[in-house]
Amino acid sequence: KDLVARGLSVQGIHDMSAEELDSIIGKVGFHNNKTKYIKQTAAILLEKHNGEVPASAEELCALPGIGPKMAYIILAVAHGIVTGIGVDTHMHRMFNQLGWVASKTPEQTRAQLEGWLPREEWGKVNILWVGFGQMLQQPAERIKLLQRAIAASNAGDALRLVARLGGDVHTLLD
Repeated sequence: KDLVARGLSVQGIHDMSAEELDSIIGKVGFHNNKTKYIKQTAAILLEKHNGEVPASAEELCALPGIGPKMAYIILAVAHGIVTGIGVDTHMHRMFNQLGWVASKTPEQTRAQLEGWLPREEWGKVNILWVGFGQMLQQPAERIKLLQRAIAASNAGDALRLVARLGGDVHTLLD
């Protein structure tokens, strides 16, 4: 919100001091590294891409701090292009627990998911599962996750899914 209020643009971020940018994104994990990468990326976008966000995963992955997960998410959000599934560590862990994949890295998980999941569903995977995984992993968010599961159209299945992924449903409900 603070970035938008300051005129969210490549030029605006480029012109902003690293200290100001860091104060805006300070609540996100690894904000110091992300500040450095964002500043470097803004300079590269202005210099090599006329201030535009590249429209290929290969070009995006060449930017500082951007790997395949973020490249696929950026393509979907910025360009409406779905060429892959952005898999984070939460999703990697959960999909292995569910037996949907047998992988050792998020990239292996992505490749295996893309091998069997219909392509028209790829764009929904990250949106659906990242928040779920984060809520499951963060103790302060677990009660909200349980409240959502209980309010689901099929609360029993939702609670079983939470339990299957390591959520201690009985302890949390006590």
